[in-house]
Amino acid sequence: MSQIVKNTDDVLERCLKGDSRAQMELYNSYYHAMYNTAVRIVKDPYEAEDVMQESFLNAFDKLHTFRGEVAFGAWLKRIVINNSIQHYRKKQSENEIPIDNVLYRVEDNDGIDPDYEFTNIKAQKVLQTMKMLKENYRLALTLHLIEGYDYDEMSEILQISYANCRTTVSRAKESLRQILATQCI
Repeated sequence: MSQIVKNTDDVLERCLKGDSRAQMELYNSYYHAMYNTAVRIVKDPYEAEDVMQESFLNAFDKLHTFRGEVAFGAWLKRIVINNSIQHYRKKQSENEIPIDNVLYRVEDNDGIDPDYEFTNIKAQKVLQTMKMLKENYRLALTLHLIEGYDYDEMSEILQISYANCRTTVSRAKESLRQILATQCI
C-alpha cells in the first residue's frame, strides 16, 4: 500500500471520528479537482462553488458508506458529477440562463514556448465551443473526454443505455467538429 493511500486512509478514519481538521485536510486535497469538475458541468463558477461545497457536505455525511472499492477521489468525483448534473438540470427546468461572464485570458508568458500558447488558445476555443452544444452532447463529451469516464460508467451516470451513450458521444463529437470547422480554428 502506498504512502498516499495510507495517509488518505488515516485522514478518512479521523473524519469518521468527527475530526474537523481531517475534514479540512481532505477538502484542501480535493478542492481544485472537484471545483474544475463542477464548473465544466454547471458552466458558472459561482454555481460550481456552491455545488462543490454541497458535494463535500454530502460526502462527509455519507462517509460511513465509503467502502474503499474505488479511490476516495473517484468516489467524491462521482458525488460532484451527480450533484452538478442535478443542479444544471434544475436550473434548465427553471428556465434560468446561466450568465457566462468569465472570459479566459491568455497571459503574457515569458519563457514559454509560443506553440504552448497557441495550443492553449485552441484548447480554450474547443472548451468554449462545447458550451454551444446541446446539453446532452456537452455532458457526454465532458464526462468522456475531460473526466475520462468509459461508456459503462457514463451510461449509469446519465441513466441511458450503453448503445445510446456511444451514439450520443459519437454525435456530440461530430457536432463539435462541424461547429469548429465553421469557426476555422
